[in-house]
Amino acid sequence: MADAIWLTVWLAFLTTVVLLLVGTPVAWWLARSPARWKEAVAAVVALPLVLPPTVLGFYLLLVLGPNGPGGWLAGLMGGRSLAFTFEGLVIGSVFYSLPFVVQPIRAAFEAFGERPLEVAATLRAGPWDRFVSVALPLARPGLLTGAVLGFAHTMGEFGVVLMIGGNIPGETRVLSVAIFDYVETLQWDKAHLLAGGMLVFAFVVILAMMTLEKRLRRHDR
Repeated sequence: MADAIWLTVWLAFLTTVVLLLVGTPVAWWLARSPARWKEAVAAVVALPLVLPPTVLGFYLLLVLGPNGPGGWLAGLMGGRSLAFTFEGLVIGSVFYSLPFVVQPIRAAFEAFGERPLEVAATLRAGPWDRFVSVALPLARPGLLTGAVLGFAHTMGEFGVVLMIGGNIPGETRVLSVAIFDYVETLQWDKAHLLAGGMLVFAFVVILAMMTLEKRLRRHDR
């Protein structure tokens, strides 16, 4: 049980870091780009919101398997496949939780408009300076919301992680899979313990996110 808890927290942490590094520039581009096809890109990013997790997990399994790009990458590291590995879980979790990070950050970038960036440009701030010194601080509530949602959503994943990770103790057996396993084997006490812990965790995360976001918005004003 302790291994599943630690593995889930570690997976959620790594996934959140990758999501912020990848999702922030994607959200910035979606918020500021004049490209006509950007909403098509936004729709692709949002696909995990409506796709059944097993569908996404199935295609990720093909990509990460020995006959896909994941197999080629694994071959470079001496392996055969990224499926049913912790690294594969991180990749799958990034895809599955991407819209939960990109959408609030994009909304935060769109909310402050052009004026702050134009003022920074008149002070001879370059594009990178405007992004780091102006856009990111103004988008703090969205970044916080995205980070919390990405972390919490990864903690509760089931369909995708089961499809691409299976149930390997110490490697891919995360909390949601462990709960399913305990229910299947009629270990109700352990299932209750983990499920109750996840319920409390979800409530605390949502409450903390709402409180911190309200304080940040009040501070920015």
